[in-house]
Amino acid sequence: MLMAEAWESIHEIHLEPAYEAFICPLTGKVMRDPVTLENGHTFEREAIEKWFRECQEEGRKIICPLTRKQLHSVDLNPSIALRNTIEEWTKRNDAIMIEISRRSLSSSTPEPDVLQTFDYIQTLCQKKKAHKQAIRSAGLIPMIVDMLKNASSRVRLKSLETLRNIAEGDDDNKEEISGGDTIRTIVKFLSQDHSETRLEAVLLLYELSKSEKLSEKIGEVRGAILLLVSMSSSKSESVQAVDTAIKTLGNLESCEKNVLQMAENGWLAPLLRLLLQGSPETKVAMTEYLGELALSNDVKLQVAETAGRALVEFLKTGPKPAREAALRALAQISTADASAAALLRSGLLPPLMSTLLTVGPTRLKELSAAVLADLVSAPDGAAAAAAIPLSPLGLTLTSEPTVHSLLHVVSNAGPTIESRLLHALAALSSSPATAAPIAAAVLSSGAAPSLALLPLAPNPDLRLPAVKLLRRLAPFLAPHLAAALLSAPAQLLALARAATATPPTEEQAETAALLADLAHANHTLAHRLFPAAADLLAATRAPRPSRFSAAHAASLSRLLSSLTFLLDDPSVVSFSKANDLCALFVDMLDKPPEQAAAAATALEQLSRQSRRLAAPPPRSKTLFCGLFQKHQADTCRVHGGVCSARENFCLVRAGAVGKLVGCLETAEVAAAAMAALCTLLEDGQDLAAAVEALEEVDGVERVLDVLAEGGREEGLRRRAVWAGERLLRDGEIAARAGSRRSLGVALVEAFQIGDTTTKQLAEKALNHINRLPKFSGIYSKKS
Repeated sequence: MLMAEAWESIHEIHLEPAYEAFICPLTGKVMRDPVTLENGHTFEREAIEKWFRECQEEGRKIICPLTRKQLHSVDLNPSIALRNTIEEWTKRNDAIMIEISRRSLSSSTPEPDVLQTFDYIQTLCQKKKAHKQAIRSAGLIPMIVDMLKNASSRVRLKSLETLRNIAEGDDDNKEEISGGDTIRTIVKFLSQDHSETRLEAVLLLYELSKSEKLSEKIGEVRGAILLLVSMSSSKSESVQAVDTAIKTLGNLESCEKNVLQMAENGWLAPLLRLLLQGSPETKVAMTEYLGELALSNDVKLQVAETAGRALVEFLKTGPKPAREAALRALAQISTADASAAALLRSGLLPPLMSTLLTVGPTRLKELSAAVLADLVSAPDGAAAAAAIPLSPLGLTLTSEPTVHSLLHVVSNAGPTIESRLLHALAALSSSPATAAPIAAAVLSSGAAPSLALLPLAPNPDLRLPAVKLLRRLAPFLAPHLAAALLSAPAQLLALARAATATPPTEEQAETAALLADLAHANHTLAHRLFPAAADLLAATRAPRPSRFSAAHAASLSRLLSSLTFLLDDPSVVSFSKANDLCALFVDMLDKPPEQAAAAATALEQLSRQSRRLAAPPPRSKTLFCGLFQKHQADTCRVHGGVCSARENFCLVRAGAVGKLVGCLETAEVAAAAMAALCTLLEDGQDLAAAVEALEEVDGVERVLDVLAEGGREEGLRRRAVWAGERLLRDGEIAARAGSRRSLGVALVEAFQIGDTTTKQLAEKALNHINRLPKFSGIYSKKS
């Protein structure tokens, strides 16, 4: 009452004092339901009943709390006249207090008085629902709303709290509160730094959102749903704030526009509920909207798992609008790897292929092709899709009739469908198990020549997926693809030159890789590429600032190395000398494994020419002593002639031996490096000198280590046995190696399971280290 007295003095409005008869002796408060005992004393009903219960529970006699005398009856007689008097008094004072509150809510009122006013208004609201109507009638609501813009954060917070009390259970008050831009103001509080303010704002919005009309109005405020969605998933908000935000969003679902906004902001559950449970028209509308949304990968997975089967059902049995809407939605969500896998599990593939391969609108085919490409491009998607039966006959994606049908669509459809189906076929061919049947179907369909020329297509959207597909089919179709490219020599050279452009794109990296694969498999094609050798060499040496640089460099190295299979052509030899290819490939041995392996293969081919191309050593001293001494210094101990890296590709002169020995440590390069080293140990050269050159770089021990390790891929083991037998002819080396048990075990294994040539070599090697009796006559000798 002290604050009320202060208000009275300010506003000259007087409250009627509470008479003593109004006060309950037990509670000290004004009574609401006064009752009288048999002795004439009056109490609040609830308070005296509690007193009686306590007496009984404690086993005491029931006495009057004032007189302390025993009561013979616990009957309570309502004091109706007193109650009516108190009610009239209360009404008059409440009306006075409402008027005082109205006069107190102004910008000039001190903050404590304003806060006290809000406390009293909240008390009035909690006392009686009719007070809320009186507050509205007195015009207090606009005044409280104005306080939302007060400079004091405490006043703003109390304003929100008071408005919530006024709004609870009173639709008319909610309507008045939402007038003007009040909802916009409340929404702004959701982004305040002060957590209590955010909580009060969301509590008020929740109360207002219970009105369907106001739900639509809240959704129309820009950012309202975004802020609510953010709050609903926040880890920094209180549990109450998060829970209230979620309940508010639940109320806002009553408006379909709000559902769409929620979906835009990542709150997709309401839309999915309508898609699954709404009317047929609503289901189609939600599906259409789903196809237009930009979704995160997590949300795409949620959609696939929740609504995937429903979308598949639309595709199977729905009318054309529903089918197109479903395909748009599927095309939206299938781009995420996890959702693509979920869609495959939902049974999407058979109806999708039916839509793609049967007569129908082009737009449906375009969408179907896009979804198919996404499904099979996901990790493990190709294998999973290839295992799904498409018909009762058991046909799958890699079955010959299916591939024929896809190729037919590719050859007759527009570039959009063609590009996406090429992507799909390339993804399906990503493993040998699926590539083999697809390659067989391509061959039986007669499509190999036309596919081979697709990398030359003017449309860039076709070139990349076509090259990827051809790369994966090349192990099975190399002769056919090479023949098709050889039939168009001008285009082949144009393709080679385009593949050497820098900085490289993915298309250029893939094209270079395809040409390298085909050139290694078909030396005629490699020869046709020779006119582009200068461009190839320049690209190999050029900097390549691109994320595809490593793959491009490796492919260019392999493509360049294919030229070394053509050294029977003098022009290729001249080009190799002029451009010092031997030194270039030696430098490449320090590059990543794929590039180093290509370089080692090239060095093997170059080294095979070293003895043939070496200049004869000088026969005798002449008058030109200086020239004689120079030739003597250039004479190679291995090849017995005048050698150099540039002129005859000598590995010793090029400093390649040590690097090749080092490459034996790298699994991906070891076989090619061993093959190159073996060229130094071939007949017709000085074996002792070659062994000496290997000893100088610890190569002998490393070659024997590779042989002793065994268990490697067959090509490496075969070459290691060949080289080991040559090395073990040296008695000193054989003596050192004889004590190595693992070497003997590896040779015995090669002797038991190798091919005929390897068995012979293993037998000889075992004889060199005295592990076998002399019975070499068992096998026929080969020259």
